[in-house]
Amino acid sequence: MKRATLLLPLLAANPTVGGQAVMEGVMMRDRDRLAIAVRKPGGDILLDVRPWYSLTAARLLKKPFLRGFPILLETLVNGIKALNYSAQLAVAEDEEEGELGPWAMGLTLAASIGFALLLFVVTPHLFSLGMKAAGLSGGVEALSFHIWDGLFKVALFIGYIVAISYLPDVRRVFEYHGAEHKVIWAYEQGAPLSPAGARGYSRLHPRCGTAFLLFVLAISIVLYAFLVPWLLTLYAPATGWIKQAYIVALKLGLMVPVSALAYEVIKIAGKFHTNVVCRLISAPGLFMQMLTTKEPDDRQLEVALAALRGAVEREPAS
Repeated sequence: MKRATLLLPLLAANPTVGGQAVMEGVMMRDRDRLAIAVRKPGGDILLDVRPWYSLTAARLLKKPFLRGFPILLETLVNGIKALNYSAQLAVAEDEEEGELGPWAMGLTLAASIGFALLLFVVTPHLFSLGMKAAGLSGGVEALSFHIWDGLFKVALFIGYIVAISYLPDVRRVFEYHGAEHKVIWAYEQGAPLSPAGARGYSRLHPRCGTAFLLFVLAISIVLYAFLVPWLLTLYAPATGWIKQAYIVALKLGLMVPVSALAYEVIKIAGKFHTNVVCRLISAPGLFMQMLTTKEPDDRQLEVALAALRGAVEREPAS
């Protein structure tokens, strides 16, 4: 464990750098390693540098349109571990307290994925069935059903973000989220990596995970509207409730290609963020970041800078 310095030297920008806000801190990742910087209750910044847990070591899984889903899973694993670590440091003085074991991590990951699928796949489907029962929609073979499904999905996503933003602890995380983006922008633009150098940059970034989730929602709406009715022409259970369960299962299975396609879209949009078309593609995600990021103070920028240094510096700090 090493202490973080608060003023960083100018570093050569690498577009592989990404991050995530955690409890009273920031996690930054550069290629095969990550760094978690957390401000302890006493005011010190603690930095932990560790390998990035990867599911894409095989060459095949690095290929475009194959890498999206495993990268999503590995990001969830590393993100949950970083959140668990930061939560322990943010409230306790014992930094060596044990983290989640393999079984606990597996259960946490399964619960997180299960909650997301229940909220954003199963619940909108049930709402759309309610619209059909009310005579405001056709059946699952009709485009109107999937339009309602998409509207409910987007409404639930935005409503969920707005609701949790009122929680004080979540607002703090959103401030660190803003600090993460400002520091990454400063790093990518070759600006001095200090709180003053990062402060003027935007708290919005086109490669943000919020944008990725929004792309997943948008692509799933389009694919479900056309693929589900077509798949039902190939096979459809006769029993009503079995048919609905079958359709939900189809939607769950389609999340693999949906996430793969969304990942490629966000990669292109982030790489060519000055292009007019890419700016239009990124606009909804940037709008959502108005909700998921808040303006950080200099102390939060210091933490984000410490995490960046831990991730990108390949030589031990002097």
